[in-house]
Amino acid sequence: MLNRRLLLGASAALPFLPPAAAQARAPFRNKLPQAWYRFRIGEFEATVVSDGSLPLGAPGPAFPSSPPEEIASLMREHFLPTDAATLEQNVLVVNTGRHLVLFDTGMGESMGAQSRMFGPTTGKMLQNLRAAGIEPGQIDLVCATHAHCDHIWGLVDAKNRRVFPNARVALSEADLRFWTDDGNKRGPEFMTAFIDGAKKNLAPYRDRMVMVRDGQEVVPGITALAAPGHTIGHHVYAITSGSQTVVNTGDLAHHQVLLLRKPLWEFAFDTDPKQSAQSRSRMLDRFATDRTAMLSYHFPWPGLGHVAREGEGYEWHPAPMNLTALG
Repeated sequence: MLNRRLLLGASAALPFLPPAAAQARAPFRNKLPQAWYRFRIGEFEATVVSDGSLPLGAPGPAFPSSPPEEIASLMREHFLPTDAATLEQNVLVVNTGRHLVLFDTGMGESMGAQSRMFGPTTGKMLQNLRAAGIEPGQIDLVCATHAHCDHIWGLVDAKNRRVFPNARVALSEADLRFWTDDGNKRGPEFMTAFIDGAKKNLAPYRDRMVMVRDGQEVVPGITALAAPGHTIGHHVYAITSGSQTVVNTGDLAHHQVLLLRKPLWEFAFDTDPKQSAQSRSRMLDRFATDRTAMLSYHFPWPGLGHVAREGEGYEWHPAPMNLTALG
């Protein structure tokens, strides 16, 4: 056994060593990691890639008819800041074995400075798509839930070239007509930019458009479901393989707290807020009853989970990140 007095003496004899803190220092990276997440839907392979976060700022203006004190209370209850609402942009890619389908495209860079109208954190879809091992030229179908800036402005680049050179674009005829009509440049200030952006991004694909219809497949296993109101032709997409279904809900609900707990609340960017609220309530009730898995474009990354009834509304239950298949 070692003698305690001997050990103390030996330690006293050691030379003084300077602190090692300097060797432990490392620079701050200040850079987000690549953002993609892969899982299975039956036999299909699904990948979510991020277009980056989309900050709305103070939530009040986005929910103009909602009581400010109720907004603040719900945000506090869910440990969220009361003065800032931040949405995500979860872009889904599904490989069916026959088709490689992209759902929405993020903000892109096609509209120059306007592409950063929500700040510098958007426009990350392409880099994350490539990080996930998917090249734009491999996409053979882009399913657009609707024709808003954060969903289709990534179709062309800053030089007006198709980002997805081999893809068809699926969109409702109602949205195609509405968002390419200069006569609709009225009402909210954002309408002019939204219409100019839709015209620029959709025109290069005009000869390869697929008009989606409620209840019809766009490719085997992927069915469009009408959910109008946010835009007049807004659709969600049910992706089914075997016994498993995930519904890509697009902009059915923008916020995982405010528009689930209060599904009849109106959102400032809705074309028809009351119709949007009715579509949201109808579909959320269906998903909760059937326990259908969802991928929400704007919910916290990667946007996968379920809704369950909670009081007069619903509660969001994110799926585990180690998920390999959704039931």
